[in-house]
Amino acid sequence: MIPGKGAIPVSLTIRPACGLPGDYEYATTSSSLLDMLRKNTDLPASVIQRFEGNLYGSDSARLLGVELSERILTDIGYFID
Repeated sequence: MIPGKGAIPVSLTIRPACGLPGDYEYATTSSSLLDMLRKNTDLPASVIQRFEGNLYGSDSARLLGVELSERILTDIGYFID
């Protein structure tokens, strides 16, 4: 986390690959989102750090093309039985 920055509320929009319908909004915090990205993706640390800077430095930060496992998607409520 950037020094001096606390957790802020964020809304994560998940969109299926290939342009299929099914956008999903997930309310979380910046620290939880960054933790999830660090632990559950294969994104390089430099990409996550750049995203973190954008997250705290603007009203809208985007991180495109991130693959999340079915387990993570289920944990955040994307798949509902």
